[in-house]
Amino acid sequence: MVHIAFPAIAFILGAVIGSFLNVVIYRIPAGESIVSPGSRCPQCGTAIRWYQNIPVLSWAVLRGRCASCGISISVRYPFVEALTGALFVLVFLAFGLQGATVVYWVFVAALVAITFIDLDHQIIPDVISLPGIPAGFAASFFVPWLSWSDSLIGIVLGGGSLYLVAAGYEILTKKEGMGGGDIKLLAMIGAFLGWQAVLPVIFLSSLIGSLIGVPLMLIKKADGRLAIPFGPFLALGAVIYLLWGRQIVSWYFSFF
Repeated sequence: MVHIAFPAIAFILGAVIGSFLNVVIYRIPAGESIVSPGSRCPQCGTAIRWYQNIPVLSWAVLRGRCASCGISISVRYPFVEALTGALFVLVFLAFGLQGATVVYWVFVAALVAITFIDLDHQIIPDVISLPGIPAGFAASFFVPWLSWSDSLIGIVLGGGSLYLVAAGYEILTKKEGMGGGDIKLLAMIGAFLGWQAVLPVIFLSSLIGSLIGVPLMLIKKADGRLAIPFGPFLALGAVIYLLWGRQIVSWYFSFF
């Protein structure tokens, strides 16, 4: 039985990392440093004191407003913090006290940052995905069930499969249908999860993307050219596979 203190610590750690991810999400697309200067109000520029920057709690105490100028602060800031905290708890409950837990905390944190940057700007920054590929390969030496060869094949299969899809779509339609960022992201996912995860992640992300994208096109009365970033669906598919992939695959093959 897991002592309740461990999930609580995991949530607090994840929420703190989520607070940093808010900085990453805001500054990387703007080409700004994620280290300096410290957190400031985007409206008045006043530095945010440490006790005004406690994840989730400070936003609630301040009622979603800057303590200096009173400008409204988006609810997405505490949402990212709470989401990251919840993911850290789920990863801990799935893997317990071992090195793999730390590896996959880093992985899901990167996916959270990529998701919200892609939602905001429809880009997946190379500064996250490209270093994530060798980082995932290096992590294979710390994850008992992920061999370096599985990770390496995952990189090739992940990046290569989406590259072939993107190239085929462009040849057939003369239009770019999938950006290079998605290709690099799936290569990173393959590095962290191994080649066995690539096809299930593609299937899950495509399924979720269809369930969300088709209704959106109907609501917006789009003609099939509605730009919906695929990165968040790849990230969600990767998280689902990370946490419940083996159960899903076993359930699927139980029908045969």
